[in-house]
Parts: sequence; structure tokens; C-alpha cells
Amino acid sequence: MNIVCMRAAGAAAFGLSMACVAAPAVAAPYAFSTGDPDGKMATASQPASSGKIEVEAADDFILGSTTSIASATFSGLLTGDPSTLGEVVVEIYRVFPKDSADPPSGHVPTRANSPSDVAFASRSASAGELSFVTAALGAFTASNSVLLGIHPFPNQLTDGEGPVTGQEVRFGVTFTTPLLLPADHYFFVPQVEVGQGQFYWLSAPKPVAAGTGPFAPDLQSWIRNENLAPDWLRVGTDIVGQGTFNAAFSLTGTTVAAIPEPQTFALMLAGLGVLAAAVRCRRA
Repeated sequence: MNIVCMRAAGAAAFGLSMACVAAPAVAAPYAFSTGDPDGKMATASQPASSGKIEVEAADDFILGSTTSIASATFSGLLTGDPSTLGEVVVEIYRVFPKDSADPPSGHVPTRANSPSDVAFASRSASAGELSFVTAALGAFTASNSVLLGIHPFPNQLTDGEGPVTGQEVRFGVTFTTPLLLPADHYFFVPQVEVGQGQFYWLSAPKPVAAGTGPFAPDLQSWIRNENLAPDWLRVGTDIVGQGTFNAAFSLTGTTVAAIPEPQTFALMLAGLGVLAAAVRCRRA
């Protein structure tokens, strides 16, 4: 190839590379929801506080592209005095074995499709990283519950702790700085402190029947306390021994995708034109 052809090829390569890097990030609305509570299960989920150990309940969602999560809701059952609400925490976990020790400890039946050992992201009200509002929706009873019965293998099967009744409350959370999450499979974990009472996260239909509809794979709800950590148990399969559960929550924000603007298309066409010229030059 002569020097003129080489210069043409170099210009073509530069033009095409510039076209690739010049694609700007544009936002599109994002929304996800598992729908309303179905009354089947209530799982404790709370930060550590005076006289109470930490409990984390988790349910999954999938992001197909980088997404900025600005707000969330989750539906729970409050027993005792709702005026003693304290800390609210939202954590995001990826799917095991990411962010985890692998192989696992063997203290639970399986870690396949569980949340990871440690959180990928965390936001709390006490740190000013989120704000929240609540809406009381009336008396509610869940057919079964998990609070204290979180035990390592082989004693994990307890059948649950029976029905629990309280006030259904929907929490609305706004993140001070949106959570920027790359495309991946995640678990959502809300925790609520109640000074005089208890918070339970309510289950939602599985597979997702309302909300934004079913998705695959839709993993079941998991739970752990600070004594079991870093391991997790499946609420349905491991603890209750039958059925599987989702949890009632929603997410809103924006997805980010690289879409060329008109000037980027022009640059790509220019690069292709120079490349064509280089091919003709080489043939000549």
C-alpha cells in the first residue's frame, strides 16, 4: 500500500473510532414493580438496634443496561407503635458468587442464586443519603412470617412462625444521589427500624402477575440475620419448606444508552467514505 493509501486508511480508522466515542449518553424512563402484597408471607428486615439484631430480606430485579435509580417503594407490615419508626436503609446486592467468598461455608443448603456476601451499594436515612415518606393502608394479616427462625443447616426448616397482623404501610424512598447501577442481576433489600414494634416486608405474587409483569429468571426471596451472615436462606424452599415468594417493591429512574446524534452519524459516514477511498486506492 502506498503512502496515500496508508493516510486514507488511517483517516478512516480515526473517523470510525471518533464516531464510536462520540455517542452521547441519553436517558429513557425506567420502572419496575412486583405489584401489591398477596398476604402469603411477611419477612422481618431491620438494621441492628437496641435489643434487636440485624435481619436482611432480599428480592431480585434485572437491569439490561446502566440505570440510575432515583426512587423506590416497598410495602410492609408494622406491628406496635408506628410513631417509633427510626432508621430506614436500602441495600443493593449482586448475585452470588460476585462480591463473595467462593466456595461458601456450607452452613446453608445452597448459595446458588442467593444475594452475595456483601452489599454492592447502601443508602441510609440517618446518613442523609435517602428520604422517605409513609402511607398507612389499613389493617393487614399475612398468613405466615419469618423473624427469629433463621438457623444454619441442618436446622433451617421451621415452617415459619405463623400469621402476623398489623398495619400495612407503603414506604416511598427518594435517594439523595441516585443509585447508578451497571447492567446486572441484583437484589433489593429494605430495612426499617421500629423502636416499639416490628417491621415485616410483605410478599408479592410469584411469578410477577401485576406491576411490570414477569421476568426471567425471577429468583425467590432470601433472608439472613447477622448470626447467619455471610450466608442466606431461601424463605420458601429452606425455611417454610414449600412454595416460593417475591416481595412487594418498585423502582423508578432512567436507563442510559449510547445513541449517536446527527453529527455522529455524519462523522461515521465521513469515515466510511474515506475507507472506501482507501480501498479504491489499494486496488489501483
